[in-house]
Amino acid sequence: MAREERRLDFGSRPMGGPVPVAQEGPAETAARPEGRDGAHQTLSRGQAAFVALAGLLAALGVALDPNGAMTVIHHLFFGVFLLGGATRLAAACTPLPPVGVPPLAEADLPTYTIIAPLYREAEVVAELIENLIAIDYPRDRLQALIVLEADDEVTKAAVRAIDLPALVQVLIAPPGVPKTKPRACNHALDRARGELVVIYDAEDMPDPSQLREAAARFAASDPRTACLQAPLRIEDPGFSLFLPHQFRLEYAAHFEVLLPALARWGLAFPLGGTSNHFRTAPLRAIGGWDPYNVTEDADVGFRLAAAGHRLGVIGRPTWETAPTTIEQWFPQRARWIKGHMQTLAVHARGPVPRQPRNAVALVLTLAQSVASSHLHGPVMVIAITAAVIDYIPDAAFGIPAWDLMLYMLGWGSAAIAGARGVMRAGGQPKSLHLLGMPAYWLLQSAAAVKALHQFITAPHRWDKTRHTPRSGPHHL
Repeated sequence: MAREERRLDFGSRPMGGPVPVAQEGPAETAARPEGRDGAHQTLSRGQAAFVALAGLLAALGVALDPNGAMTVIHHLFFGVFLLGGATRLAAACTPLPPVGVPPLAEADLPTYTIIAPLYREAEVVAELIENLIAIDYPRDRLQALIVLEADDEVTKAAVRAIDLPALVQVLIAPPGVPKTKPRACNHALDRARGELVVIYDAEDMPDPSQLREAAARFAASDPRTACLQAPLRIEDPGFSLFLPHQFRLEYAAHFEVLLPALARWGLAFPLGGTSNHFRTAPLRAIGGWDPYNVTEDADVGFRLAAAGHRLGVIGRPTWETAPTTIEQWFPQRARWIKGHMQTLAVHARGPVPRQPRNAVALVLTLAQSVASSHLHGPVMVIAITAAVIDYIPDAAFGIPAWDLMLYMLGWGSAAIAGARGVMRAGGQPKSLHLLGMPAYWLLQSAAAVKALHQFITAPHRWDKTRHTPRSGPHHL
């Protein structure tokens, strides 16, 4: 395609700075492609019947044979924990996929659209604009769409106060339901003019050359490659707190170790919520994002895979900030677990179970993650209680050797993956942070309780994560 054919027409900018915010349309409800399944249906009738039957049998088992029921739960936990540990260990031993591709000549770079959905982000919008301006990409082929909600007057006022560069356009999503990030992204996707599209969150600081790397990787990849995930790295908060350091360790294991390994194995994986680079055509062909799914990133990755597309990774990172308090972390984590439950339910009743590689990927990622989040806390509490009761009469522990081996495998594989991820990101792992991982898993089980409750009572509710401006260096 000639360079002239890839130029963007900025004359139709919906908004430009200084901004007269007046782009609201009529109220709407998120549309779904005809016949497409999604998280608007929490469980199918068959799934609901299966869950009800399983719950009834479990209740009967506990009532009639409590010890037998505990044995079953113990074996279930053993299997889930063993699968998770083995997957992390295998991922940590898998070399990174080759990422060296020649850069594209300036004239060959495709048009690119950045989508940044914002809601109640007045504190960080100016910082986001600075980070977008810093991206190294030809301006005549770059379109940045910031999407605001119609009732978010505070963020709209903050945007009005900024003299926006020509590449930035601001859209107002029409009022409607559900009010979610994927619905805002779909609103922008309809107006995207790029051959490639990437999602950034309000707090993101992408590597300036990330778009160039993604464009080169797409050009060198199999045409079936529909999405490339950039690694997300958590900035050093500049002070010692349990949650931020565990969050950084978790991200390092996930984005620097697990996802590259899954890509190397040729398996699908749940995308991160940001820095996903898509070919626009296949993304539109699957209907964009599911507006009812609160982890639309995880869902769209498996929908692309189910449609015959491939996923990959790139090397240049995006820096993010970590939640520093339990008030920030807890609702975000509960939403993630709930969204993974939604995604698992949707794809368990779709074509994925009939596609062996995608079925394996679904089990290794979402199924294992959801199960461990719900099982780890209760089983550990039961195990600790049983150990204390066993210790009291004779001051000796009677913990089975297989359980101790499982625990060491689970913690050891997670620690190895986390440490390897930190080193790949250019940091130095710290023993104290690795030793704190089991306590972090217990917190995740607490969040899983809220996730399960909301999955039943408020499946489409989006618990907002509050972001604050940066105050420190961005390194691990």
